[in-house]
Amino acid sequence: MDKLTADCPYPGCFFCVMKEGNPSKRRASVLKFFRELPSQDDDSQVLPISGLWNTAMAHPNDPEFIKLGIFECMTALIWKGLKNRRWLSHDQNIYIPYYAAHIIGSYTMNIEEFAEMAVHAGVIPALVELLRGRLTWVEQRVAVRALGHLATYTSTFPALASHGEILELAMQLAASSLEIVYTHFYQYVDRRLSYHCDLLTRGMGGVEMESRKAEEWASQLQCWSLQLINCFAFKPEFLPTICKPEFLVKLPEMWGGLVNENSPAGIGLLRTICHHKLGRGPVASCPSIIDALCNIARSSDDWQYMAIDCLVALLQDPSTCHKVIDTALPALLDLAEITTLGEHKKLGDSIVNVLQDCIQTHGMGRNSISSRAKEQVEELLNSREQLKWEKSMPKEDLHIKQAAALVVKLEGNSLFSSGDISGAALKYSEALALCPVRSKKERIVLYSNRAQCNLLLQQPVAAISDATRALCLQNPVNLHAKSLWRRAQAYDMLGFAKESLLDAILYINECSQSTDHDAASRQNKVPEYAERFVKKQIRAAWLFKDAAAKHGGVHCEGGASDVCNQETEDSEWETASESDMGDDEKVRLADNLKSEIRRKDRLTKASKKDMKQGYNLQLSEDEA
Repeated sequence: MDKLTADCPYPGCFFCVMKEGNPSKRRASVLKFFRELPSQDDDSQVLPISGLWNTAMAHPNDPEFIKLGIFECMTALIWKGLKNRRWLSHDQNIYIPYYAAHIIGSYTMNIEEFAEMAVHAGVIPALVELLRGRLTWVEQRVAVRALGHLATYTSTFPALASHGEILELAMQLAASSLEIVYTHFYQYVDRRLSYHCDLLTRGMGGVEMESRKAEEWASQLQCWSLQLINCFAFKPEFLPTICKPEFLVKLPEMWGGLVNENSPAGIGLLRTICHHKLGRGPVASCPSIIDALCNIARSSDDWQYMAIDCLVALLQDPSTCHKVIDTALPALLDLAEITTLGEHKKLGDSIVNVLQDCIQTHGMGRNSISSRAKEQVEELLNSREQLKWEKSMPKEDLHIKQAAALVVKLEGNSLFSSGDISGAALKYSEALALCPVRSKKERIVLYSNRAQCNLLLQQPVAAISDATRALCLQNPVNLHAKSLWRRAQAYDMLGFAKESLLDAILYINECSQSTDHDAASRQNKVPEYAERFVKKQIRAAWLFKDAAAKHGGVHCEGGASDVCNQETEDSEWETASESDMGDDEKVRLADNLKSEIRRKDRLTKASKKDMKQGYNLQLSEDEA
């Protein structure tokens, strides 16, 4: 190709080609450039490839380069890097396979026609070699991303499925990705490959920035592997491979961290598996998975509905219902008051209907449901009947019931203040029995108060149940600050760091949105207990924690729970913010929390005095 710009030292420079004003000449030059680039050995190849990478990210739907042979060119460059290590190690050629696979992934993520052209260009075998780990985890990351895009289309999925090893490789990568990145990059700062550091930070960060980005990329590596597996899970013929117990039990822990909060993660894959009869059996046979689904179903994160959907699917299947109902029932009973969750309307009604069908279908026979489960469902159905009855009840009678519940609640208040926590919990239960089912605001307070009592009584499971019921009654769902905080503490007592962290973050976000003018007028600093608690959970939920423990690295262990503060009076039934933080400080903390999830914290453990002070959190008079 002739030199096009007098100032350019490289004949046929891609950037000079792109300056050509004549469209037909430019297309011819680009076509020639793509054909000749893989056979060239000069030192200028990385520059045009990085330029193409930027173009692919910015304009992934532009067909110009697709029609001119960019897929064939990128595939040839990947093979060149795999087969010719001398060339790969020369100058900056080490970057080329990464950029080439990334370009393929960007151009195939939106348009099926582009994906079909990529498959015809032979990209799959080259990407599979990168997926095998023939180079490094960095190239694996972009290869699994590209293959995941190709797997989403009906027309291109068969081409991937014909490479039987792709599914197995993706499963291995999903299970080991965090350990791979930890041992090959994160653990030993002095052994990090320079081109990995440059790719992670674009040459603009130090060791701390490299470490943060490594966590993010490790998370993506796992999540993109799961998304690829998920495409196979829609096909029943692949479920026997996916539903191996040793793989299934790991899925609930594959959440990707907050940096990938929009990913379906392992719970999304479990949901796909549970939509098939072939998948429900293996899932129901793993008690640890059902326990994890119950925890996620009660949680306040983006995956809550997916877990509920899994449990419902297992209960609706006669072959799995009896295996899971005793474990799933307590969680679903806690969730029966949910109305709208995201796009899902009347979710609580659907849960009640499924539970009722289970009782009616499995009332007799070898796989019959336990009498305790039947009693609990009957209690739920009776409360639904009571709600219908209350709709026709005169308002005066409802007010009388509310007043009676309030009297008992105040008795519980007095017992709590005097230190009789067990007695207070009983009074809150009595008040709940008296309180009209339709009086949601009042019932939220009673459930939340009883949750606090259960915390002080060292009964975290009961506290989680009560806090969840309060959150389900709240409108919008999951946005009752005190219940979030109490459930965060209860999860902490059980060692469920992820669930505790998510609730604690949402709690502080809710506090930052407070409309309490008195609270907003206070300018105190963020209480140390709130910051310590969140930082502790960040450390405990650290993405590389298991890998670090396995390989003798320094892993993040949190200190004691620090959950102390006095609550303030608000209204007769309304709960007040548990934080005395000023409004500006609350906003600052809420804005910074998600960035702190990737920050290593070296604070010392909180003192035993902090722990004692935290768990003796008092209720305000009007809340209790």
